Amino acid sequence: MSSLSRPSFVSSSRRRSCPECRREIAVVAGRFARHDPQGARGSGELVSCPGSRRQAELGAAQPSLDGYVQPEFPGQLPLF
Repeated sequence: MSSLSRPSFVSSSRRRSCPECRREIAVVAGRFARHDPQGARGSGELVSCPGSRRQAELGAAQPSLDGYVQPEFPGQLPLF
């Protein structure tokens, strides 16, 4: 057995319904994540949903993927 184990926390983005395809899509930094419309991969073509990267409504955003948010008026950032 290995002494390494997977972390017990799960990092995920808030999900909202895409205004185009109605799929539940992650919203990061105020925009819907890039995604395919439902059933688009059946033909083998790579197609992005028109709702991909679209600005999400207020309150729908997770400020960043890693949880660190830049100050609105950044000055010198702390070293530690």
